[in-house]
Amino acid sequence: MRGLHEVCKSLECKDAPVLCILADDCSEDKYKKFVEALCKEKKVPLYRVPTRAQLGEWVGLCKFDQTGKARNIIGCSSAVIKKYPGGDEGELKHHIDMIKQKINL
Repeated sequence: MRGLHEVCKSLECKDAPVLCILADDCSEDKYKKFVEALCKEKKVPLYRVPTRAQLGEWVGLCKFDQTGKARNIIGCSSAVIKKYPGGDEGELKHHIDMIKQKINL
């Protein structure tokens, strides 16, 4: 799920998401503080990415050319992962670790 409304709605529900990702270059400080506070209150891990464009590409808000390079990327300030489609907790942990490695590059 992506966007302020969907992210906040997801964070406030009883079935909390697995993780939340927030772009550092979000222009609204109030927005960032609100998402951070909700994550802290609900004990949802919060990861940061440097740019909205990077997060937009990750959540599929772009088109890919024939070489596989992302084009026409639409920025995204925040996103949550509610549950892993495979349902396997070990595989989910592996994917979260991969996200952490990409963020720390």
